[in-house]
Order: sequence, then C-alpha cells, then structure tokens
Amino acid sequence: MSKLTIVRLYHDLLGTYGDQGNAEVLVHRARARSIDVELVEVAPGDSVPTSGDIYLIGGGEDGPQTAALEMLQADGGLGRAIDSGAAVLAVCAGFQLIGTSLPSSTGVTVSGLGLVDVSTVYTDDPRCVGELFVTPADDETAQMYTGFENHQGRTQIGQGVQPLGWVSSGFGNGLPSASGDSRIPEGVVNGRVIGTYMHGPVLARNPQLADRILGSVVGVLAPFEDSVANAFAAERRAAMTI
Repeated sequence: MSKLTIVRLYHDLLGTYGDQGNAEVLVHRARARSIDVELVEVAPGDSVPTSGDIYLIGGGEDGPQTAALEMLQADGGLGRAIDSGAAVLAVCAGFQLIGTSLPSSTGVTVSGLGLVDVSTVYTDDPRCVGELFVTPADDETAQMYTGFENHQGRTQIGQGVQPLGWVSSGFGNGLPSASGDSRIPEGVVNGRVIGTYMHGPVLARNPQLADRILGSVVGVLAPFEDSVANAFAAERRAAMTI
C-alpha cells in the first residue's frame, strides 16, 4: 500500500460527540509506524470517493442523521468502497444508518443503507445514557472496550452477524441479537465494517480497536507504545470497578 487513505464523512453533521477525533487517532497511530496517510474530508453534498481505505461516520442528532442517510443513499459511493474492500467505523447515528432500517427524524421507519443486517427501533424506555463497558466478542480474555453512550434507539443484529462485544455494564444495543443469545450485544462486526454506540471518541479510549481497524487494511502493524493513550484506556477500564 503506497498510501493509506482515511475518509471522514460529514463530520459537520455527524460530529456532535467529537467522533471526528477518531480520524486523528488513526492518522496518529499510522504515522507513528511510518505509514504514509492522507485524511480526506467529505462535506455534505460532496461525492463520496470510492478509493478510500477506511471510512468514518460519527454520531449526531435525528435531523442530521436523516440528512446524512439521504445523501449517502443517493450517492452510493460508500457501498461501492466496501465492495472494494474498504473498512468502516460507524458510531451511534452512523451505526444506525448503515443498517437495514431505522426511525427517521419524524419517527417513521425508513430503509437504511443496508450495509449490515441490523435494525433500529425507538421505544418508550428511558434513554440509554452513561458509561459503557464491553467485553470483546472475538476474544473475551482481551482488554475491555469502553465508551460513553447517549441514544434512544435499540438495535437488533441479525442471526448471521457478530457483535463487536458483549455488554458488561451499560446498555449497548439494548436488544438481544436475533440468534437468541441472552446476552446483550454492543455494536456489530461484518467483515471490515464495524458499528458501535461508543463515543469518547471510541478510538481515543480504545487504542487496541484503532489498531484492529488499521491492521484490517494495512496488515501486520509494527509495535508502537503510546503511554498516554494506554494510560487513558486503563483509567477508563478501571472506572467500571469504582
């Protein structure tokens, strides 16, 4: 790979919780390993390039989420990029819109981008707000993921889809998966596509997840000891026991 291209989508719309910081984390961790990296900003109304390696979609309120969904549906570039092997990190509103269905800003159920088999509904239950602690589904002995969640939606993942992790504390997706597992999942993983409800930004709080995403497109990463990031991640994991 001559250059790693990271594409940040509509952060003016979907940057309410600072999720645009995920791009800065990936750029930092790539450059620390001498990887040539370019960050491409896609503003609302711009065409989505299909040649990127990693695409980032953040969280936002209902109106901006609906606007982003309509633009991405009309453009189609994100789906073509995934078909070509790109990775995606979609957070909160972004997680909901990459699924098959979700509520619009008026509460009507609409079709999502259909990139992963997940569906979101709104309920009368209290809003999901607070610290979220997640055991990685692919390695339950690995370090816990942490984040801050703030969402009304409850998201169910399909039978053939894997969660990013299992909720240890917090709400996560808020619904069991369609597979019938009684545990509450958090997020979704489908190939190189990851969705999650974790803000923070999630990659600042979880450097191991940042490296997982980088490694999925770059291959084996050179060692990198980031003492500040590791200390922050450890402090957030320790908060679960306080």
